[in-house]
Amino acid sequence: MSRWNPSMPPIEAADYIIVGAGSAGCVLADRLSADGKHKVVLLEFGGSDRSIFIQMPAALAYPMNTKRWNWGYESEPEPHLNGRRLNCPRGKGLGGSSSINGLVYVRGNALDFERWKEDEGATGWGYADVLPYFKRAEGRDEGGNEYRGGDGPLSTSYGPLDNPLHQAWLDAAQQAGYSLTEDYNGYAQEGFGRMDMTVRNGTRCSAAKAYLYEARKRPNLHVIEHALATRILFEGTRAVGMEYEQAGKMHQLRAAREVILSGGPINSVQLLKLSGIGPAEELQRHGITVRADRPGVGANLQDHLEFYFQMACTQPITLYGKANLLGKAMVGAQWLFGRSGTGASNQFESCGFIRSRAGIKYPDIQYHFFPMAINYDGSSLATEHGFQAHVGPMRSKSRGTVTLKSADPHDKPKILFNYMSHPDDWVDMRACVRLTREIFQQAAFAPYRGREIQPGADCVTDDQIDAFIAEHVESALHPSCTCKMGSPRDPMAVVDPELRVIGVQGLRVVDSGVMPSITTGNLNAPTIMIGEKGADHILGKPMLAPSNAPFYVAPNWDVAQR
Repeated sequence: MSRWNPSMPPIEAADYIIVGAGSAGCVLADRLSADGKHKVVLLEFGGSDRSIFIQMPAALAYPMNTKRWNWGYESEPEPHLNGRRLNCPRGKGLGGSSSINGLVYVRGNALDFERWKEDEGATGWGYADVLPYFKRAEGRDEGGNEYRGGDGPLSTSYGPLDNPLHQAWLDAAQQAGYSLTEDYNGYAQEGFGRMDMTVRNGTRCSAAKAYLYEARKRPNLHVIEHALATRILFEGTRAVGMEYEQAGKMHQLRAAREVILSGGPINSVQLLKLSGIGPAEELQRHGITVRADRPGVGANLQDHLEFYFQMACTQPITLYGKANLLGKAMVGAQWLFGRSGTGASNQFESCGFIRSRAGIKYPDIQYHFFPMAINYDGSSLATEHGFQAHVGPMRSKSRGTVTLKSADPHDKPKILFNYMSHPDDWVDMRACVRLTREIFQQAAFAPYRGREIQPGADCVTDDQIDAFIAEHVESALHPSCTCKMGSPRDPMAVVDPELRVIGVQGLRVVDSGVMPSITTGNLNAPTIMIGEKGADHILGKPMLAPSNAPFYVAPNWDVAQR
């Protein structure tokens, strides 16, 4: 197999072309190039992730709100949220969204994957099938076991839980009648406990750091940065390459084996549609020749919504004390010189997963606890000592769409999540308000509890809660499911269970867009798992042996909420 120097000009042919160096694309670049037999090219529109603002976990709000690393998408006016446009940040640069996210590691509930397999046509993607791939990816700081990986490339660890508010949160949950879980990524997701983060030795462990840094040293992997993929090249119905723009010039790259889209649930949809794969009527409206009429491309858009339940703190122990210039300087210096201290944690160190009511089989509400009262994106700075729980439902019934604005690849697509369009979503949100308020009123918070900053003590009726939600709810930044996996007989499926695009050849999608339905929790971990399993499908390897590890379901779920 011929080899080339990565410093050479862009090459004209490869075995595999991967579009997008994000959570799944970095995995694929590593796994497909590992044996040295295949030429692999990875195209990425962004550039380097080498910045202290990306690498320092506590600085997570900065790259998320910087044009250099964020595509800067926002939704269309959301009709059920007072016409607000919600931010939809997507990573741009090596590591993709794993370089700008909140560094939270949540695999999802075992029953999410059972649902994929049993109800949604994703044969071979049940919990027993995916657990070995989660384990293969992970290098857990505390070591591996039946559920966790100990020597994989993706580092995970726990925060120190130094702030006493984290213990108050866990104690209050128990006082409210909830259980603790030793490991929500292990046997039992349901309950309250420590929160995992993708941190290695005090620095962010993005997919780029985990998979790409070492892989780039191989002569058979070529990473092309600042390359905007504009369309997939076809011969008949077979994908044979990729057209991309770099520094104002157009290039064409041929793929001897396959083209793999890992641009994420927004960008992969746009590229498919620009290349003639999608709903025929929409493509024709933009003058695009239809190559495969797949109405599911860009449909089924799902996300998690959340709000911040904020309490004032009567003791000066929150992170607000470090939010001034001197405090930030001291945090930064301690991190810069020792990769330690407050800067080495995302501060989401405790969490919870609960069921909203009796008759719900597994958790449908997630909590991130945070020892400060501040917006996740940093847009609203804290004005006093406080603490908050980020809380939101996990299985919204609302569905949105990603559609083309035009046939110009430089135009951002139109994203309409259609949030809160299903009446059941309002029921779930009201439960989030009331159940969270109950936790914060427990005795464990008595030494710290001040007034309720938001929603506010006067927000009690359904109408008052609904008005608060419409005005204050935000995206938890988990768009997904727009190229859903399913049976080729399902007219709305976009890829089959081996992630091959239905209706064409030589083309796959491997990113969070292939989820048939959203998982219970943050999406970085399952997206990396999809990359791991997808790599074996692409290489034609046998799947890893299924796990026989059991998982927890509350024995009284049908009659009790806790």
